[in-house]
Order: sequence, then structure tokens, then C-alpha cells
Amino acid sequence: MPTYLCLCNWTQKGIENVKDSPKRLDDAKALFRELGVELKSFYMTAGRYDIVLIVEAKDENALARATLAQGAKGGIRCPRFPDRGARTALTRPARSRASSRSSSGGSPGS
Repeated sequence: MPTYLCLCNWTQKGIENVKDSPKRLDDAKALFRELGVELKSFYMTAGRYDIVLIVEAKDENALARATLAQGAKGGIRCPRFPDRGARTALTRPARSRASSRSSSGGSPGS
């Protein structure tokens, strides 16, 4: 599975409840797992971003579903996710790359 780096920030609600972060991290790992994403590492940072997540996901759609679901809880925001992944995740299920190629008429470059 591909590995992704997610740059996230606390929301006001998230920073107000920062003492609950260990439990929220456990809950996030479980939510991600349910959505087919494995949260491998969590880092709190200083600077432009508050949190760095290292995750493995089968594709951008799975990652978008997981980060949007976690963001909906109100504690973090991951603002740099590619727009096409978020739109696709919200509108239709993920397709494998093989089925995408076959439905487009052949291999790349043909």
C-alpha cells in the first residue's frame, strides 16, 4: 500500500481539548482502520502544522474518506489533501487502477 504524509492542524475545539489527545489518537487509529487506512505514526510539531500523520492507504479515495471522517469530529483539519481525491471519495466508491485502465480503452500511452 502507498504511504502518505498528512499535514494537519488543531482546530480551536481540538486545542481546547488537547488533554484528551491520547484517547482521540486511539479513536482515530480505529476509525482509520475501519476505513482501510493504517495510521503508522503520529507526530506533534512546531511551526506551520501542528500534527504530522504517516499513513498507509490503498489509494487517495480511502485516505480522503478517513481524513474527512476524522475532521468531521472537529479536532483536526488536514487542509492540503488533493481536491480530486476528496471529491471522488464523497461521490463514488474507489476503483482499482487496473479497472480504470481497462475502462479507459487500454494501457497508458495507447
